[in-house]
Amino acid sequence: MKLERVVLVGGTGFVGRAIANRLSREGVAVQVPTRRYTHAGALLPIPTVEVVQADVHDPASLSQLFAGADAVVNLVGILHSRPGKPYGPDFARAHVELPRKIVAACQAAGVARLVHISALGAAADGPSEYQRSKAAGEEAIRAAGDAPAWTILRPSVIFGREDNFLNMFVRLARLFPVLPLAGAHARFQPVHVDDVAEVVWRSLTEPSARSQTYEVAGPKVYTLRELVEYVSELSGRPRPVIALPEGLALLQARLMEFAPQPLMSRDNVRSMRVDNVAGGAPLPFGLQPAGLEGLAPTWIGEGHLRARYYPMRSRARRPRHG
Repeated sequence: MKLERVVLVGGTGFVGRAIANRLSREGVAVQVPTRRYTHAGALLPIPTVEVVQADVHDPASLSQLFAGADAVVNLVGILHSRPGKPYGPDFARAHVELPRKIVAACQAAGVARLVHISALGAAADGPSEYQRSKAAGEEAIRAAGDAPAWTILRPSVIFGREDNFLNMFVRLARLFPVLPLAGAHARFQPVHVDDVAEVVWRSLTEPSARSQTYEVAGPKVYTLRELVEYVSELSGRPRPVIALPEGLALLQARLMEFAPQPLMSRDNVRSMRVDNVAGGAPLPFGLQPAGLEGLAPTWIGEGHLRARYYPMRSRARRPRHG
């Protein structure tokens, strides 16, 4: 199938920008809806990208957006919600109801392809509302059958120059001399944002990707503690990490929930009961993922390249110097 026009729903974040750039390099026209143009300023210099003001939760707006599109990529995801059973109303709106609306609008507009970004660890019986809502969203996509033909991607945590994951710990290391950490032993397999963008492109263009669910991860598994110690050292502010037992972690998260933009919630803590690790090859289509330790030093810190080797030293139980 020749791609001429793709709509990126939820495409104003750093993952959406990487996908827009990848599609633009192929000459694909990319349309990115947003409620506010100010949220999409970084997209404007990308050739072939058009930013339009629209409410993607409104079915009529979706129908207008998808008219004439060859494919849709859904990137909408949130980390926090008011609580509920089996998941809270904010998770329900973003992760379950919106995918249903997207499927219906694709069917009405005759869109041929749909790529849906879910999350590694999504499960109907997952310990967190986030994971359960992501699983329900996947089922909404699969219910489409072959109209549109769909592909579901399950990435681990996504890192890159403008991410909200590694950079958050850099900021915390600048602010605090000690870092009390929830889920310190939770395991992650971070994947670079450009690798995610490449998998999206292949999913849109490879016939074998239809009706498939792919895990998307990096080449190495790290504990959260290793990642935090690594980026704090890389930033030039090495910080001791105190691993919190889950009871204290839940209390810490409960206090953080009062912030306008909480760094952590109790639901996030529950998510970390399950390792965020791929069960097989880290990337589909025979792709080889880029390593975190080869890329993070290009934007975190100056003159601390030795820190890129710290996670390997820590796993080998070698003493840390400096």
